[in-house]
Amino acid sequence: MRLILTIVLSFALIVPMIGPAAAKPPLREVSEIDDSLMMIAIADEIRKKCDGISARMIRALSKANGLKSRARALGYSDKEIKDYTGQDSEKARMRAKAEAYLKNQGVEAGNKAQLCAFGKEQIRQKSEIGALLR
Repeated sequence: MRLILTIVLSFALIVPMIGPAAAKPPLREVSEIDDSLMMIAIADEIRKKCDGISARMIRALSKANGLKSRARALGYSDKEIKDYTGQDSEKARMRAKAEAYLKNQGVEAGNKAQLCAFGKEQIRQKSEIGALLR
């Protein structure tokens, strides 16, 4: 009986300390989600700006749904996911992140010729971005 009481009391003292430590980071900090969403956003921008490049819409929707499922599997609620993808501040952050990524690749986001050449190269390489385009 004494052992059971000790275990129960220990558990009762430890559980409240685990809660804050086990808290989920914001989705923007989950790189497998955030980075993949950025790739979708870049592919979408290329599709919109570049004649002769179109989206593989089913593949893009499948990728987006997969990310949503992964976020749910990580314990995020539909509201947390919607807040992450729908808030203007998050959209602005993602745009800045995508522009920084492109700049690191030698592409000025506002330069249509560079963006389209980058898109064609991504398609040729069958990269994560290129797989979403044709």
